[in-house]
Amino acid sequence: MHSLLSRGNAIVAYTLSLLACLTFICFLSTLFVDYRANSSINTVKVVVKNVPDYSASREKCDLGFITFDLQANLTRLFNWNVKQLFLYLTAEYSTANNVLSQVVLWDKIILRGENAVLDFKSMNTKYYFWDDGNGLRGNQNVTLTLSWNIIPNAGLLPSLVSHGRHSFSFPSDYTVARL
Repeated sequence: MHSLLSRGNAIVAYTLSLLACLTFICFLSTLFVDYRANSSINTVKVVVKNVPDYSASREKCDLGFITFDLQANLTRLFNWNVKQLFLYLTAEYSTANNVLSQVVLWDKIILRGENAVLDFKSMNTKYYFWDDGNGLRGNQNVTLTLSWNIIPNAGLLPSLVSHGRHSFSFPSDYTVARL
């Protein structure tokens, strides 16, 4: 009647269809989970320098140096469908040249099973805080925000912002001393 190959094909097709349905049901089980959390961010040291930009223009640009404290408890974000969190700290500010500038200063990946309680004191930024001109010196409204992307086993890839923000200002004078 039916060959061994056609019977095997039917079993594999049925199994894959069933697994796809189960994966979709598992995705639906965590679709409406609230993945927001609180964070506490504080700046410890804020310095701005005017240094040569090493691009083709060779103009001097502002380079900010920040030391920050960060506290957040992200353990409740993990469930069976969360594989890892990608955290990143951004600075948002505006200058005369740009209405909105966003710079990623620090990032971290937390895998499921790792400690998701963040308690960092006097952390340096991981990436440089360059401005494309002289917009950092004396800037009164720079806002630090902790955000994260949730990497699930199945489903959507949400990008969320924590409830805690911190605003600070850069000094009005350049620092000439070596840091």
